[in-house]
Amino acid sequence: MSDSFRKRIRRALTNENLQLALDNNAQRRRAGREAAFASLPDHQERRLRAHSVKADVVEHLDEYLAQFIASAEKNGIIVHRAKDANQAVNVILDIIKDSTQRTPSTQRGKEETFVPLRDLRGEKVLIAKSKSMVSEEINLNHALEAAGHRVVETDLGEYIVQLRGERPAHIITPAVHLRRGDVGKLFAEKLGIPYTEDIPTLTNTARKVLREVFLTADIGLSGVNFGVAESGTLCIVTNEGNGRMVTALPPVHIALMGMERLVPTLDDLALFLSLLPRSATGQKLSVYASLINSPLPNQTRHLILLDNGRSALRASPLAESLYCIRCGACLNACPVFRELGGHAYGSIYPGPIGSVISSALVDPEFAYLAQASSLCGACREACPVDIDLPELLLRVRAGKIPKTKSEKQKEGIGIPAPVKLGLGLFHRAAASPRLFTLAQRTMGLLPLPRWIRIPAFTGWGYGKDFPRPAARPFRARWKKMNREVAKSAKGTKKNEETKENEKQKAKSLDLVEQFTAELQALGGKVVRVTAPDVSARLAEFFRERNINHVFVDDVGAQYIVPLPDGLDLCRESDPTVRAGVTGAVCGIAETGSVLLASGAGQTLTASLLPEVHVAILKKSRLLPTLAGALGRPEVREAAAGVIVTGPSRTADIEMTLTIGVHGPGELHVFLIDDSDAV
Repeated sequence: MSDSFRKRIRRALTNENLQLALDNNAQRRRAGREAAFASLPDHQERRLRAHSVKADVVEHLDEYLAQFIASAEKNGIIVHRAKDANQAVNVILDIIKDSTQRTPSTQRGKEETFVPLRDLRGEKVLIAKSKSMVSEEINLNHALEAAGHRVVETDLGEYIVQLRGERPAHIITPAVHLRRGDVGKLFAEKLGIPYTEDIPTLTNTARKVLREVFLTADIGLSGVNFGVAESGTLCIVTNEGNGRMVTALPPVHIALMGMERLVPTLDDLALFLSLLPRSATGQKLSVYASLINSPLPNQTRHLILLDNGRSALRASPLAESLYCIRCGACLNACPVFRELGGHAYGSIYPGPIGSVISSALVDPEFAYLAQASSLCGACREACPVDIDLPELLLRVRAGKIPKTKSEKQKEGIGIPAPVKLGLGLFHRAAASPRLFTLAQRTMGLLPLPRWIRIPAFTGWGYGKDFPRPAARPFRARWKKMNREVAKSAKGTKKNEETKENEKQKAKSLDLVEQFTAELQALGGKVVRVTAPDVSARLAEFFRERNINHVFVDDVGAQYIVPLPDGLDLCRESDPTVRAGVTGAVCGIAETGSVLLASGAGQTLTASLLPEVHVAILKKSRLLPTLAGALGRPEVREAAAGVIVTGPSRTADIEMTLTIGVHGPGELHVFLIDDSDAV
């Protein structure tokens, strides 16, 4: 363990502000995750399925990549391969350079013209960037700024740490180490507003500043959560709406994706979307799950598939780490991370998963991070794809890391020889149940005094107590536990009966009731109307809000009923319009979501730019599950689609929920009873 790491550990442990922030994050994340998975009774089976899917993808990665690239290129996406960070950065710089020379006008309904980007006018090219850990991995922002471009992070947490000149402190919550007072001081200094600790005010300030960035950006840059091999679909999951902004508004979109982030089919995507939000943020589904197949009208879309050590990881004993879906659950569960925070690790990938992959994807010197683990197994228990992180951490400690970043790298870098020897002996004993049991019983009977210390030169630590082996093996305790469990079988049976009754009760809810309950729990509203009354109810809705100018981009036009007379309908992107109306392809009862899909000449911005989003949904188009919605043919045929689950939201400041960030702060679903329709 390096001296610099020890210094960072000491600083973190003595930082009271950091400790309070981390404690709040851990408690709220854990409670949210438990509540979200309570609604998924088969989540253990889903974990195993997800593990199996990712194992298949990693084992046959070349075949899946070939299928995915062919599908994406057929859809009109320009695909680039990058073997390392330097090549990825150079590809992006070349795209920006080419785009500044001829960029299509985004004005729909006109002949195609070309307008110059900023650098042809002697100004910096403006890049609006959505959160991407891969971009942090290759140090992209620094490279773009060094080339004279202006990069603006648009995720609230990322924007905060960018203003502070810091790296993200967490995979999901970049500003987890800060409290509201820290953000208040930052915004007062950098944005010139009066000091405040009111989180909605701080969030609204960022919204106003970043809205101008979205509307004027030359380039949109995002990460990718999942790529679907069979369809070439890019799936981007966000809560605030910034991911949709940067992929839909600028004339050029660049997506940066680790090449292992593939799933075979849209059915598999539904599986992972049921696990990722629950593990990451405690939601059944994130507010926006964008499904990108093709470029939008007058837009160029690029995809960069990054290796940067992933091929070497795949060929190493750490291949299982490539199953990771970057949910951050292992960080929240890890007792070490909960005390240190992300910055103490030094790598942009902290926590248990970061301690495994950092030596391969960032710098081989980060192999020492694997020693910062209690090996308690909490990380594996929390992992939604059942990655055996404790085993991988032991392999890193034993020096089994891929040689990717330096020809001079040697096995066991940073691992003292005595520790390597001890781990090797332990591995031999642990590989045999009988030998391990015998060794444990023998060691447990030895009269080892508690004053025995482990020498510092071993690398284990300075003067730690030698752990006393248990005289009673775990198996013996396990058998006793099983006997105690058997005694409480009656109580268990009663609990099972209660659960079964709850299941039957849940089944009795029809789709409308379930959809309504789920959406209203998220802050959305459901207006149940009959077909003859819908026009009058819409007129009343807009009149009460003093809205007579409505943005309609005809998304799902075949599902929109005639709108009331007297409304001024706008069909061009206009950020001053307060309300947008869209038709929904379908509704998803289990999550309270609506699925929108674009067609020719449509951009999905009516559901994104206005502060109020009104979705028209017919009762006959309610589906029970997310998998059923992704199976709709409209999803495959559309240039882009989005699953909307409630109003936009964030919890990037002190884990405090704030409604209305970059996307609409209100979502109203007019649910039309068309059961009598012919």
